[in-house]
Amino acid sequence: MEHSGDRCYHCGDRCKEGTVPYKDKVFCCTGCKTVYGILSEHGLDGYYDLENNPGVKPAGNSSKYDFLDQAEIAGRLLEFTDETIEVVSLYIPGIHCSSCIWVLENLKKLHKGIRDSQVNFPKKTVRVTYDNTATSLREVVLLLASLGYEPYISLEDYESGPETEDRSLLYKLGIAGFVFGNVMLLSFPEYFEVREFWLEQYKPFFRWLMLLLSLPAVFYVARDYFVSSYRSIRAGMLNIDVPIALGIAVMFVRSVTDIVSGYGQGFFDSLTGLIFFMTIGKYLQQKTYTFLSFERDYKSYFPVAVTRLHEDREEIVQVNALKKGDRFLVRNEELIPVDGILKRGNAHIDYSFVTGEAHPVSKTAGDKLYAGGKQLSGLIEIEALNTVSQSYLTRLWADSSFGEKKEERYHNLTNRVSRYFTPVILVVALLSLGYWLWQGKTDTAFNAFTAVLIIACPCALALAAPFALGNLVRIFGKNKCYLKNAAVIERLAAIDTIIFDKTGTITGGNTAAIAYEGEQLDAGEQDMLRSTLRNSSHPLSRQLYAILKSNGILVPDTFEEHTGQGMEATYTDRHIRVGSAGFVGEDDTSNTGKTSVHISSDNRYKGRFTFRNVYRPGVPELFEVLGKKYRLVILSGDNDSEKDTLERLLPPGVQMLFNRKPEDKLHYVKQCRRRGARVMMVGDGLNDAGALQQSDAGVVVAEDTNVFSPACDAILDASRFRDIARFLKISKNGMQVLKVSFLLSFLYNIIGLSFAVSGKLSPVVAAILMPLSSVSIVSFVTVMTNIISRKLKQAAPL
Repeated sequence: MEHSGDRCYHCGDRCKEGTVPYKDKVFCCTGCKTVYGILSEHGLDGYYDLENNPGVKPAGNSSKYDFLDQAEIAGRLLEFTDETIEVVSLYIPGIHCSSCIWVLENLKKLHKGIRDSQVNFPKKTVRVTYDNTATSLREVVLLLASLGYEPYISLEDYESGPETEDRSLLYKLGIAGFVFGNVMLLSFPEYFEVREFWLEQYKPFFRWLMLLLSLPAVFYVARDYFVSSYRSIRAGMLNIDVPIALGIAVMFVRSVTDIVSGYGQGFFDSLTGLIFFMTIGKYLQQKTYTFLSFERDYKSYFPVAVTRLHEDREEIVQVNALKKGDRFLVRNEELIPVDGILKRGNAHIDYSFVTGEAHPVSKTAGDKLYAGGKQLSGLIEIEALNTVSQSYLTRLWADSSFGEKKEERYHNLTNRVSRYFTPVILVVALLSLGYWLWQGKTDTAFNAFTAVLIIACPCALALAAPFALGNLVRIFGKNKCYLKNAAVIERLAAIDTIIFDKTGTITGGNTAAIAYEGEQLDAGEQDMLRSTLRNSSHPLSRQLYAILKSNGILVPDTFEEHTGQGMEATYTDRHIRVGSAGFVGEDDTSNTGKTSVHISSDNRYKGRFTFRNVYRPGVPELFEVLGKKYRLVILSGDNDSEKDTLERLLPPGVQMLFNRKPEDKLHYVKQCRRRGARVMMVGDGLNDAGALQQSDAGVVVAEDTNVFSPACDAILDASRFRDIARFLKISKNGMQVLKVSFLLSFLYNIIGLSFAVSGKLSPVVAAILMPLSSVSIVSFVTVMTNIISRKLKQAAPL
């Protein structure tokens, strides 16, 4: 779009002296012209189609970032660094519109060394992943500065940890209170017609004084409502701030008109009172949100354990028990829970959970390993550099890159309802205004119009879902079911099909039901077997490892685990395979009818360990309850030797499918969803990642292992497995509470509107009633969600 006149095409500033013309456009300086040239050359002209003059004038001094060439300083700013990949989050104060987001998330088109960039608009940060062999932190920062998005870098901020509290809303509250109090004071004489004081010649002075006092309230305190409304209209939608902004604007314009024309004192008392009471409501809402957010960040750690080494003994502890200096083991396919130094073992780390890069990297003893990496090559020993950062792991788990596709399938209840709310309110307000103007009652018309917009403010509607679902997330967490976000509850409530993995999910870790059949293993083979099992995190491997005795632990020269088949390792000149019969090269016709783990040593079959599966307590009762409301499926990678046992154990109607590889599970979930089913997949996170991602709600059952899948939506402690039906019922009841709260909110609005359209409700009274309705809705959903969750609190863990 062309910009005429003396406005800069890039930043919109007035071009004073030294206008710089370029390609039929004008720029205020060479910097703006350069930015336009960079974007144009890389095919990013669409930047200017999203906003008028979206750019920020670039900084001119590049030497100020020379300190970033020092490795020690740069290292303190980086979130993650590896042989080639580095990740940094930078605070960009200049982010202000959709164009900013668009260009910052397309940095990889401007520099080949940048792999990815993600913008967090509310926090005004950009997270950049780049190849340090093709660029550097300093070059990334200079690129941002050249585009007009100069980062604010303060090493003190990076060392201090949590961000300081934003006090701007508190300042606005103070200004709104000061303005409201003084305007009310100046309005008293006219209220009571105190003619001795309110002399005719002083009326204009005090009225103009009220006008001046109201300006900071309207243009500073209430500015966010206007900005939010403008952006929503530009985006082609009407958000909940539109009626509020319109009401404020109408009251202000009407009041100014009254004073300028000498008609009256206007509605500055109601206007400033409205802004003050709404700011109080917003401040209380912010404080409550902060409390809920803090509570979740602090308490919602992953319910996984880690094997800590203590005086040459292995002990299972929760990850949050790790301290700086502790040594712990990470097995194949396990997640590294805390930053540490590699002490022993062959590390082959997949950092795709952190960086998005799918290429594993090899590490040697002494190298630093980062939390969030997954070990892919056997067992390693790590020394913790600090305690577990739950907030860091939670942020990784909730990262948009792992949930974006699933979230796109759903439109939550609040969005569906509020989509029609604002247009209806605007129509009612305009009809009220038109009716009273037609009746010749101008004052009543504007009072009714403004009161309708205020009393029908959908704040209660907007607050109901965050507080209801947020409180349930907190309650679920206290009962050892950790949800990725509040939206998971809404999806759990809609489930009609539940698919269970078998091994490690509905079966427990009882080690007494294992027997060996075959040729006796010599001492060396026993050492190899136990050392190989020590590297694996599969439930059968953990059970077998726990009962085997060995003379010593060996470190394999090579180790490889084949998903769904087994594992193999080499020790000097010896080789061992552990897994399915086909994997070790044995004919499976002699199957004993039980789950088996077969052993071959130096390519010679030795025998098998047979498992009599011990199912978790409460499984029959759980399936009996679930079978009344849900379609149930057992989807197992094992053979069908347990089919008869499961048919006796479980109620009729449970579909059972065996010998399913991980990709078969994924395709089965896809087929169910294509038929219209709402699927919950319950697995152990090992072979079920694809199925968990494809399901509507993926739940990982965690026991004594540090394995979990980024694709899951919830992590359930194994001790609460039999409470799955309770969690689902509470999710359904929670959505019913939410719908009732919506009904109450609409009831408030209908009653309030009946008074507002009649002109019997003043705007300031409406402004007082508005936060009261919000408080009552929040109190209702909080109390009700606590009541429906009592069964969880009363249920004792297994």
